[in-house]
Amino acid sequence: MIKPPAVSTVHAVLDRNGLVKRRRRRRYKAKGTELTAAHAPNGLWCADFKGEFMLGNKKYCYPLTITDYRSRYLLTCEGLSSTRSDFAFSVFERAFKDFGLPGAIRTDNGTPFASANALFGLSKLSVWWLRLGIQIQRIKPGCPQQNGRHERMHLTLKKEATKPASFNFLQQQERFDRFIEVYNDERPHQALSGAYPSDLYTPSVRAYAPPPEPEYPYHDKTVRVTHCGRICIGRRKINLSTVFAGQLVGLREVEDQVWLVSFLDFDLGFFDQDEGRVEPAPNPFVPERVLAMSPE
Repeated sequence: MIKPPAVSTVHAVLDRNGLVKRRRRRRYKAKGTELTAAHAPNGLWCADFKGEFMLGNKKYCYPLTITDYRSRYLLTCEGLSSTRSDFAFSVFERAFKDFGLPGAIRTDNGTPFASANALFGLSKLSVWWLRLGIQIQRIKPGCPQQNGRHERMHLTLKKEATKPASFNFLQQQERFDRFIEVYNDERPHQALSGAYPSDLYTPSVRAYAPPPEPEYPYHDKTVRVTHCGRICIGRRKINLSTVFAGQLVGLREVEDQVWLVSFLDFDLGFFDQDEGRVEPAPNPFVPERVLAMSPE
């Protein structure tokens, strides 16, 4: 009896002759998440990069700003040399240490808050927030009014602290620090009935601490994602995403040889005995309907 060729050999022959129809992976398209208002300090923070501008020494400055939604308190304004996630990590970690943890953070869909090539647009930064128990809120693309309070602050910041620009980062940061003092303590806000943001803001009762490793007692396996974003089971390597590198995920067999991949309380997707990648599950962060305006 002649031994049949391996499946991979048959597939290679068919592929060479144009007889293999390749499945296109569904590309994530940003839609925005559910937006909820906060009626107490630290229920919601808003963050964004104010548009970059050139300093006197010809280097670009990217100010990263964070405000408290309820009190409009300006938590930080840090001039960075790029929008790289490692720079943003340090700014947010310092803010968490100084003010505690918020309930949620609202941003746009840009780097480093989101990633167009990862599952559900998650980034390393937003994965870290989820680990800390912080909900993520993303505005709908093309709808900056959903983060209107923060954008209004940016207009004042641009007018008073960037025109004209300082010569270097040190001098520019001094102006940002002075702007924070004036904005929080010396300028009454009409939207706050003439009060100062510092009159309303108090630090969060949730102190910052490195998050514990997640546990998956209702899953069959717990696996740590490799640095290249893969799930390794024996000799199999399943592509997930590099934004989960180093994170623990849970695996549960939901059907025969079909596995569900979960991170914290979120179901990410499925893989089977044939596919070498995780196919996305329904997006757990996107509601059926996203409001055009921010809820008050």
